[in-house]
Amino acid sequence: MERNEKDTEKEQPIKPVKEEESFDFFAEETPKKENGETVANEKTEREKIDAEIGEKTEANNGLDGEKKRTRRNRRIIACALSVAFLGVGFLGGYGTYAALLDPEMRSLIWAKKQIDRHYIEELTDEDFYGAIRESVNGLFDPYSYYYSEAEYAAVLQSATGQWIGMGLRFLTADETGKEQLLVTMVSGNSPAERANIQTGTYVIGFGASQDSVKESESYTALTEFLSGYGAGEEFVLKLRVGKTGEVYYQPIAMESFVENYVFYRSKDTSYSFVGEKATEKQPNGKVLSALDQDTAYIRLTEFNGAAAEEFGQAMSVFKAEKKKNLILDLRMNGGGYMNILSEIASYFCKDSKAKRPLIAVAVDKDGDEEVFHASANRYSEYFSADSKISVLADNSTASASECLIGCLYDYKAIGFEDVYLAYRGGEARTFGKGIMQTTYPKALFSLSDAIKLTTAEIFWPVSGKSIHGVGVTETDGAQTLAENYFGDAEVEEAIAKILGV
Repeated sequence: MERNEKDTEKEQPIKPVKEEESFDFFAEETPKKENGETVANEKTEREKIDAEIGEKTEANNGLDGEKKRTRRNRRIIACALSVAFLGVGFLGGYGTYAALLDPEMRSLIWAKKQIDRHYIEELTDEDFYGAIRESVNGLFDPYSYYYSEAEYAAVLQSATGQWIGMGLRFLTADETGKEQLLVTMVSGNSPAERANIQTGTYVIGFGASQDSVKESESYTALTEFLSGYGAGEEFVLKLRVGKTGEVYYQPIAMESFVENYVFYRSKDTSYSFVGEKATEKQPNGKVLSALDQDTAYIRLTEFNGAAAEEFGQAMSVFKAEKKKNLILDLRMNGGGYMNILSEIASYFCKDSKAKRPLIAVAVDKDGDEEVFHASANRYSEYFSADSKISVLADNSTASASECLIGCLYDYKAIGFEDVYLAYRGGEARTFGKGIMQTTYPKALFSLSDAIKLTTAEIFWPVSGKSIHGVGVTETDGAQTLAENYFGDAEVEEAIAKILGV
């Protein structure tokens, strides 16, 4: 199982977050001002002003004192009747609303009130609501979730690409089920990348200092250890290169960083993205000398953060360097947001004449369809009739990544023979997540609880194919790569097959 120390169970919805109004069944009355005297004083001043205006108006109209009193009394009676009418209306509306609640919901509200009033032990609202959230989450599929306010804040933060962590993703068990901490991915711009930790490296121990390192390959033990460290507090990892390679110690700290999701490489150049929003292109010295002069390689690790802007810049380099062929690496890309997919898919709809080609169709439980389009149709600006596109994928290639493969295939930019599947655990396939999640916040304009629900099945734009539960496999005609996490081993095998060398 793959784990990421910055977000161990991350599963992003491929649809933009929607906002929805929601009534808080347990809301208290709107708080009044703490200083009751101030409220009374304000009311008195308003009454003085109203009386003064009323007297001046009546005087100007030549009314005598009796008439003034009569008119004032009528106004008071009218106001009282209006207030009474509004009160009846409010209570009637509340009663109607309460009557419309399910009996179970009314019972839940009643139980909460009894607990608050009578329960002898302390039970906080978070205890109560947390137990409800946990129970609700037990009803869902693995992709749906009821977020607390704090959890939802973390989700919104992650959508910006900003993290606090080392930037490592692990495979936490080997083929026999034995615990391990095999680094399968290093996040761009992370402390781990700056420390030059390579994929294929094993974490075999950790401690406050080199002398205090305790050997362990347990993911649980690592997370417990990291929980004692804040941002910027240094500790030491004990690392082994490969299964039998060099062992060394690496000082490192969890730090705040903005993740880079796109990497461009050719035979002579290599770029990643840095800066406040990870959109500033910079050379990184990691060229792929196995490529020929006509081919470039772009790795896309997530549809998140500034990935669309980064990808656009990478394609500009592709065009400026007059490259003809592209290797698109989607290994370990678990998906992301639909608006980012819309931007990136715009480069790959080869056989479409539409200005904004259809890229996915979502069908909900009632059979209603929602269609999604690319933001533009840019294929002919970057590729020629004889360009060749190849895709690298594995069993962590999921969701929006599989949608992108669907666009490439349905619009004839690739055939299944152009997909190279890296073996993972004895199988070669993509993940097979052809469903969409939508997140609904409780409050419209403020941070609140939220619920993410699986709301639709996704179908490819032309063929109508659904890969849910199946993925893209060898039986579709895809080619395979030997499982080898170390460095560029899988990439170089794919290049050799693509170039026929």
